[in-house]
Amino acid sequence: MPLSKKQVHDFFATLQQRNPEPRGELFYTTPYTLLVAVVLSAQATDKGVNKATHALFKIADTPQKMLKLGESGLKEHIKTIGLFNAKARHVIALSEILVRDYDGQIPANRDELVKLPGVGRKTANVVLNIAFGQETMAVDTHIFRVCNRTGLAPGKTVDQVEQKLEEIVPKEFRRHAHHWLILHGRYICKARSPLCAECPVCKLCGYQEKSV
Repeated sequence: MPLSKKQVHDFFATLQQRNPEPRGELFYTTPYTLLVAVVLSAQATDKGVNKATHALFKIADTPQKMLKLGESGLKEHIKTIGLFNAKARHVIALSEILVRDYDGQIPANRDELVKLPGVGRKTANVVLNIAFGQETMAVDTHIFRVCNRTGLAPGKTVDQVEQKLEEIVPKEFRRHAHHWLILHGRYICKARSPLCAECPVCKLCGYQEKSV
């Protein structure tokens, strides 16, 4: 059952109180390295991506430097990450486009971002939110699960959940909403064994099988 307007407000107010300034867990130094890190993180853990990019970003933190490194050089840095061959192609291709069409800068526009190879709506939303402070909702598997399980923003697809979040999240919480939900899904509202007894929003949650 969907949460009431007051429950939604209290849900985010509680998460904000526990973590006023949430941060993404991917390592990055610039909007460009953030974009690359998010592209590399598809079907991979943040920890695994960070391990690979720590050395990579010391030598290739701009699209120009990434092109100089080349696809084969990039593969050597990211070969521990799943789907590294395809991801290397995407990173080199998007770097070429950034240099050619955007003077090496990252466009602060979703329609432009999703035109880049390997960049989908979720990736674009993450970059817009973290790098440019835009109030986007980047719905990943954690957010999709949390929103459906709790009744916060139920939907059959990630697009439906994103649209619902856009409708219900109060203005004061929109900047950090997706970060709170990702972290909540990653560490508390886990897929197989949600830690309901440790959940700060347990009393607001509509999950029928709470383990408390």
